[in-house]
Amino acid sequence: MTADTGRTGTSYDRLLRWGTLPVAAAVLTGTVALSMVLVAFGNITDFGTNQQFVQHVLAMDTTFKDPQLMWRAITSPALQNAAYVAIIVWEVLTAAVLVLATWLWAGALRRRGALDRARRASSLGLVMVLLLFGAGFFGIGGEWFAMWQSSDWNGLDSALRYVVLAAFALVVVHLPAGPRQSD
Repeated sequence: MTADTGRTGTSYDRLLRWGTLPVAAAVLTGTVALSMVLVAFGNITDFGTNQQFVQHVLAMDTTFKDPQLMWRAITSPALQNAAYVAIIVWEVLTAAVLVLATWLWAGALRRRGALDRARRASSLGLVMVLLLFGAGFFGIGGEWFAMWQSSDWNGLDSALRYVVLAAFALVVVHLPAGPRQSD
């Protein structure tokens, strides 16, 4: 059979069914996975750099120091370090879920019936990214600790890049790619 005969089962049909959106979902998931692996690796191997970032954000020492807000500041080094370690643990777990999801996508591209499992794993990992950078950086860091006021310790632009990439990947992961096969 040839691809131009219009018959089902041709290479062209398989390419249309499995080739475009699942490949895009796999690549996007893998891209976010790589980013999260590198973020976690960087925070583990260069602990002090981002530890300072977290300390300054939580202490609110580079904000406008509005007395109406400063009661929110966390100045205890132990609590600051605990928060930073919790962030790193979340990053490692997120990276692990996304690496697994990428591996599942690679397998799903080779055989039928595994797309839903890859989609679910990607969704979990991508939502974890959204929670870290959206809820964590935008909500808690940006608004609660007024990180947006700091010209020196403001991670909102960086967080936005991760939120946009993860949200876009999540949309692509959930676009219909032909008939869905359940596991």
